[in-house]
Amino acid sequence: MSKHSTEHSCLLATFGHEDDLLDATKAARRQGYSIVDIFTPYAVHGLDRAMGLRPSRLTWVCFICGMTGALGMLFFEYWIGALAWAIDVGGKPWNSLPSTVPVAFEAAVFLAAFGSVFALFAVARLFPGKEAYPLIERVTDDHFVLVLDEVDARFDVSQVERLLQPFNLLGLEERVIATGGSR
Repeated sequence: MSKHSTEHSCLLATFGHEDDLLDATKAARRQGYSIVDIFTPYAVHGLDRAMGLRPSRLTWVCFICGMTGALGMLFFEYWIGALAWAIDVGGKPWNSLPSTVPVAFEAAVFLAAFGSVFALFAVARLFPGKEAYPLIERVTDDHFVLVLDEVDARFDVSQVERLLQPFNLLGLEERVIATGGSR
């Protein structure tokens, strides 16, 4: 653990079906509980809205990186072909666009792909040396886990259990999770 990390308590609520998880997430948000994370064995449609997450801006990052790659390569090829090293090849114009499109497309795809991956790593804080999240049994198989933050003194585990019980709650577990620093 890094010297700048802090620890706080979280409550892990386990469910057996995605519909129960979605309904429990909506109920927890309505009651004002802070949702740290949700672990599922596969992508669950509508979970981002239930958690109250904003739409991803990764598509804009991909678009901007792709346009930067395409326009940068078009400028580079024009600069080489028309300004820096102008050679008359078969009487064709120096600034012929059709000959530059394939390479510009490849540069757009290359920068869009790598820019998106690096942006994903930066936003998700995925880097070497990051502390592993605590292991949650069966979450990669058939369970769904809602992680609630125990942020204030009025947080009551029995009250949360009463709130989540109608959604076929399989179990509650309190864990201390390190945040900050390398997280």
